[in-house]
Amino acid sequence: MKSWTFRVIGVAAAGVLLAGCGTGGKAATTSEAASAGGAGAIRDLNYAVVIHGNPDGSFWNVVKRGAEDAATQFRVNVEITGDVEGANQAKLIDAALAKKPTGLVVSMANPDALKASLENATSQGIPFVTINSGAEVSAEFGAIGHVGQTETVAGEGAGTELKNAGATKLICVIHEAGNIGLEQRCKGAAETFGGTVENLQVDLANPQGIQSTVKSKLLGDKSIDGVLSLNPDVAVAALAGVKDAGSSAKVGTFDINADVLKSIEAGDILFAVDQQQYLQGYLPIAMLVLYHDNLNTVGGGLPVLTGPAFITKDNVATVSDLVSKGTR
Repeated sequence: MKSWTFRVIGVAAAGVLLAGCGTGGKAATTSEAASAGGAGAIRDLNYAVVIHGNPDGSFWNVVKRGAEDAATQFRVNVEITGDVEGANQAKLIDAALAKKPTGLVVSMANPDALKASLENATSQGIPFVTINSGAEVSAEFGAIGHVGQTETVAGEGAGTELKNAGATKLICVIHEAGNIGLEQRCKGAAETFGGTVENLQVDLANPQGIQSTVKSKLLGDKSIDGVLSLNPDVAVAALAGVKDAGSSAKVGTFDINADVLKSIEAGDILFAVDQQQYLQGYLPIAMLVLYHDNLNTVGGGLPVLTGPAFITKDNVATVSDLVSKGTR
């Protein structure tokens, strides 16, 4: 089983006091904070984050940074694990629940694979927030909130961008089989693109294979003039395939890393759809702490949207500075 673990122990800034104590929402006094171990004491609140990927990957490490910063600010404990396979992710959720966490954060790329595990969380009275994928079924599954972007709407925006750039035949590169969020992105793009859209399945773990597959596809059908990637690492490999094929196809992508930003600045990638994944790590921890302290919920059953935002040549320099800090 592919899995990764990352632990964060919150460390408070000097002078920051406990924001709330108990479900009544009463703010802690200085003496109460001191009796709990001082203003810098770690609270006995433990949160598990279980994602469908590697916490140290180019996308998820920004989510991890958000969770880490929230742990620091709220002085709580956070443990992050992940696996791209739904069945394995469910096992990680079960393992996290066995430790009786205060709350749970889960990305739901494959909701059906996680349903039984999340029902177990509900039966144990452990609140959870979903992130990134699964917004449509989050409330149905019992989550107190969802943080992310609406993938279909984001896909529609990407399709419009490529259409406005003059593309007429598009391949949408899917890198995780069974990931409903990726399928929704491609479906949304097809709704607004206007021309032909074909999904192309690749393996995220094989960048050279992605490059070769895209190259072969473009050489086999020279009418393809648009490539939409759904992941920044895939975008880099797909761009290499476009160049290998000698194609002038316009490339757009979801999500960002340093290489994607350089390619946008150079004009090789048209745009990146940014879902601001830092917020997908930070906000759920804040929401769960507030739920514990004051029974607050956010969203009213609707997702808390972190995107889509578009990064183009016009704003790439500013965003690049933030990426270098690990928060975008």
